[in-house]
Amino acid sequence: MNVGALGPSGKQEMRLASGVAAEVKSKLSIVDVVGEAVQLRKAGTTYKGLCPFHGEKTPSFVVTPTRESWHCFGCGEGGDVFSFVMRREGLTFPEALKRLAARAGIEIDERTSREDARRARLREVLEQAIAFYHAVLTQSKTGGPALEYLHGRGFTDATIEKFQLGWAPDGWDQMIKMLQARRGVDVAELAEVGLTGARPNGRGAYDRFRSRVIFPIRDAAGAAVGIGGRVLPGTPAAADSNAPKYLNSPATALFDKSRTLYLIERARGEMRRGDEAVLVEGYTDALMAHQAGFENVVASLGTALTPAQVAVIARYAREIVLAYDVDPAGQHAGSIGGAELLRLIGSLAAEDTGIEITRVRVARLPEGKDPDEVIRETPDLWREAIRTAQPIMLFLIDYYATAFNVRTAEGQRHAVAALVPLLRQVRDPVVRDDYLLTVARRTGVKDRALLEALHTPEPAGAGRGGRGGDGAGGSSGRFSADAIISAPDSIDTKAELKALSTEESRLLRLLLLVPEQQQRVAETLAAQNLQLPSTPARELLVAMLADRERDPDAGGPGRFERGRFLEALPPELHGLAIALYAERGPDPNDLDDNRVRIGVDQCLLALEADRLEEEIRFNGSELVEAQAAADSPAVARLQETQRNLFEARRSLDRRRQDTSLLASAGGHR
Repeated sequence: MNVGALGPSGKQEMRLASGVAAEVKSKLSIVDVVGEAVQLRKAGTTYKGLCPFHGEKTPSFVVTPTRESWHCFGCGEGGDVFSFVMRREGLTFPEALKRLAARAGIEIDERTSREDARRARLREVLEQAIAFYHAVLTQSKTGGPALEYLHGRGFTDATIEKFQLGWAPDGWDQMIKMLQARRGVDVAELAEVGLTGARPNGRGAYDRFRSRVIFPIRDAAGAAVGIGGRVLPGTPAAADSNAPKYLNSPATALFDKSRTLYLIERARGEMRRGDEAVLVEGYTDALMAHQAGFENVVASLGTALTPAQVAVIARYAREIVLAYDVDPAGQHAGSIGGAELLRLIGSLAAEDTGIEITRVRVARLPEGKDPDEVIRETPDLWREAIRTAQPIMLFLIDYYATAFNVRTAEGQRHAVAALVPLLRQVRDPVVRDDYLLTVARRTGVKDRALLEALHTPEPAGAGRGGRGGDGAGGSSGRFSADAIISAPDSIDTKAELKALSTEESRLLRLLLLVPEQQQRVAETLAAQNLQLPSTPARELLVAMLADRERDPDAGGPGRFERGRFLEALPPELHGLAIALYAERGPDPNDLDDNRVRIGVDQCLLALEADRLEEEIRFNGSELVEAQAAADSPAVARLQETQRNLFEARRSLDRRRQDTSLLASAGGHR
C-alpha cells in the first residue's frame, strides 16, 4: 500500500498506512477490548456492565458490537474503541491508535517504526542520566550539600527516592564521561535529549545542568521526557547573574514544555477520582504537595498555563484550582492570564471539542507564602484554601474593580469594558446574571446599563471569512481535490472513509467545503449534548475549530484556512481529511445557503435519531428485566419513560420529514 503523499507545502511526507483506523476496528472486537476493564454480561444483542468512569451500582454501561460502540446512560460518555482507550488510559488519539494497531498486529509504516525506536532509545539515555544524577545525590560526598538543602526544604529520603531527585556535579563533563564509559551512550544522543551543549571553543560538550538539583520530568505514562534543574543557594552558580535559577530541558523530540505538566504521571489518578486538578508553579511546590498526600497537584514548569496543558488536564479532571500568581492580563512571566483562560474555557464550553473544563478557581494563600511553605507548615490551611478557592470570574471582578477608580465615570467605563467581554464567556445564564449583579455592586454601575452593554453586539471581526474564505485557491471559494492530492493513488479513499459512518462522512465533507457551517454545528452538538460517534470524526471537528483559533486577525474564532488546517493535522488524520475532500459528490458551493444548511441539519437529525434509538433499546432491555423480576414500581417507571421516548421519536420523525420536504423544494443557485 502506498503511504506516501504530498503535504500542503508540497514536501514529501510519510503518513500512517491508509485506512489504519478502520482496519483496527475491523480486526479488534470492542467487546474484548472493553471487557478487559469492565465485567460485561450479554443482554440480547448488547453487553452491559458497571461504568468505569463514574460510580454506579446499577449497570448503565452498554457495548453494542454491531455498531462498534459503547455508551453509558448514567454519565453520558460514549464512543468507539479508540475513545474508550483514550478515556480509560488518558491517551491522545494517536497514542490510542498506535496501541490498538499493535494489538491488532497492524504494522505502522516503516518510518514511524524507526522513529518510535529512536524515541525509545532517547528515553533510555535520559533514564541513564537520571539514574546517574540520583546516585550522585544519594551515594556520594559530592551530593552532600544538595541532599542537605533538600532535607532543609522538608523533603524526606522517601520522597527523594520515589521521585528520583538528583544532583548534577560541578564538573563540565562528569556525567558525559560516566555514561560514555559505563553505559555506551553517545555524546550526540545526550545532545539530542537536551542534556549537553557544545563548548564555546568547539572542543567537546558540557553538561547543561551542572551544579543543579535535578528534577526528572515525565509524561502521563511515566516515561522520562526531560529534566529540570535548580541552582543551589550559596554556590557560585547561584551568584552568577547570567545563570537562571531554574533551567528546563530545551525543546527536543521528547520534550515540549508547553504540553508538559510536572508530576502528571503521579497526579492523574487522584485528579480523575476527585475530578479536580490543582496547579502550582514550581517543582518543589508540587513535590511537597505529593509528600503531604495532596496527590492531585501538578506544576506548569514555571510558565503560564497553555491551551495544550489545559487539554492534558482535561483528560483527567474538569475542574482546575490555580494556586499561584494569576495575572488578569497575562503580561507577567510565569503568571496565568486569567482573562485568556476564561475565554479558553468559554470557547471549550461552546464547541464540541472533546475537551471539557467546567470550573476554574483561584486559591488565596497568605501574602508572601509559597505553596510548599503553606503545605509544610500548615497543611490544613492549604486544604481549606483549595476548598474555598474563588471562581475565576469573581477574582477578575475583584481585580478590575480595584485596578480602576470606579468612583469616577472614567474608571467605571474602563472596568465595564474589561469585564463585559468576560461575562459573555459565561454560558450559564443564571450564573452570568449573578456575576452581573456582583459587577454592579463592585463598580457602582447600574445593572440596567450593564445588561445593555452585555447585549450590544461586538464589532464583526475583520477576519471572519464568508464562504470559501480559507486563504487558498483563489477568490471563487471553490475547492479542487487536485489542489491537495498530487498523486491520486497516494490515498486509499474508500479505506480511509471506512473509519466513519455515512452521516459522519457527509457532515464532515460539508464542513470542510463550507467552513462557515463549522461553528454552528459545534454549538448545536454542544447544546443537544450530542457527539459524533467515531473518534476520528471528533478529532477532525476539533482540528477544524482549532484552526479558526489560529487566525491572527480575529478576536474570537476566525477564518478557516484549509492549507494551514491540513499542515497542522497529525499523520493519523491527514489521509482521512484528504479522503473527505476527494470524496465524489455534488459541490455544496453550487447550492444556495439554505440548501446547505438543510443538508447539515439532516446530518444532525440523523445523529439525534441514532442516539434516541439507542436510548429506546436500552430502556426496553431494562423494562424486560424489571418485568422478569416482577418489580412493579420499576416497570411503571420504565413504561412511562418508553412512552416518552416513543413520542420523542415520532416528533423527530416529523422534523426529519419536514427537512426532507424543504430539501426537495429547494434548488440549485
